[in-house]
Amino acid sequence: MMSDDEIDRPFEPDGGRPKGASGPEPPVPQWNSFTPTPVLVTVGDIGCTGTRVMTPSGEHPLAGTTWIVTNQTSVDRRIPSYAIVLAVLLMVFCLLGLVFLAVKEEKIQGFVQVSVQGPGFYYATQVRITDRAQVFDTEQRVNYIRGLVAALPVA
Repeated sequence: MMSDDEIDRPFEPDGGRPKGASGPEPPVPQWNSFTPTPVLVTVGDIGCTGTRVMTPSGEHPLAGTTWIVTNQTSVDRRIPSYAIVLAVLLMVFCLLGLVFLAVKEEKIQGFVQVSVQGPGFYYATQVRITDRAQVFDTEQRVNYIRGLVAALPVA
């Protein structure tokens, strides 16, 4: 059982150890060159830091890489089934139902392929697309990476 004196003992401000604690001192954290740098952007399963490209097949330097975006999506435009039903039901009223045949529904599907080629490596990934905004987002991510490449010194 602990005495009241041991319970009320304040912590030391240098290291957070209580007075009279025994044992070795905890190690002081140190910065080293192996500390990972943050990933700035990802495209599919490709990640980029300020100087490196990380793929499932390994990590490579970002300098001197070429980035290619290939849009392989298709757009399907059609009249939705509810518009056909409304057109048939409302055709009786002065052909007003024909206005519903002007309603179009757009569905986008496919993928965008992003390829990176650098000194001694090549990697390609496919990003699944279900919306036009995803195509724009993927292209802008690759443009950001191209800007990172352009800012690096040529080796």
